[in-house]
Amino acid sequence: MKPSDEELKKAVDILIRQEIQENINDYVDSKDDSKEGGLGFIEEDELKLSVSQKEIEKIIKQYKKLKKAERSNLSHIKKLGDS
Repeated sequence: MKPSDEELKKAVDILIRQEIQENINDYVDSKDDSKEGGLGFIEEDELKLSVSQKEIEKIIKQYKKLKKAERSNLSHIKKLGDS
């Protein structure tokens, strides 16, 4: 089953949010370490994020191009040669 553009957009959005959350967690952890050393920082209650639709569409286009290449005859020949 081929995923629709809407499903791909949702998947990309989830991946972006997970990556950002991981970076935020790392940042907070590093600040907690520095806070113990006497340095403080201001905590925000909410993070607002805006991701460009053009960037999401660009990622989806690259994804589709990779998937198309995977389905090509040349790709299948390469896979047979690797086994």
